[in-house]
Amino acid sequence: MTTISVPITPVQEKFIKALVKSGRAANKAHAVRLGIDALAGETAFSSLQRSLQEAREGKVLYGNPRELIKKC
Repeated sequence: MTTISVPITPVQEKFIKALVKSGRAANKAHAVRLGIDALAGETAFSSLQRSLQEAREGKVLYGNPRELIKKC
């Protein structure tokens, strides 16, 4: 596992400490990892939503990808 050092605001530090105090995070590093995991999940969900919207709008290509590339 890699360790990084990141400056945070006092508000962020207060939030992290509250997560640890409440037991939601085991320690400060765990709290930060939870935040990163949440952002990764949100990003994946957003990407999926965009893909579904594009499919609804008919922006999806069907067929063999190699053949589609040739046509483009």
